[in-house]
Amino acid sequence: MLKPLGERVLVRPLEAEETSAGGIILPEAAQERPREGEVIAVGTGEMDEDGEPMGLSVEEGDIVIYASFGGTEVTIDGEDYLIISEEDILAVRED
Repeated sequence: MLKPLGERVLVRPLEAEETSAGGIILPEAAQERPREGEVIAVGTGEMDEDGEPMGLSVEEGDIVIYASFGGTEVTIDGEDYLIISEEDILAVRED
């Protein structure tokens, strides 16, 4: 697996909706890009004045909402992931 560096987060995007609110099946090209995903790994975050990592505000297992076109797509063992900056994470979903 990958270990993100600095303020970056490795996210597994959740599946896009395949049907519209009215029940119409959407072709793949018309589906919205997923904006929600599960945090798989996190970097160490910024360093403080003493050179110690301060950590991030998300942790492994969190379900996050992120900016639509943020991040870099990577494929590991046939599975798609995004490496995104913590600043591109808009919210953590709490159920």
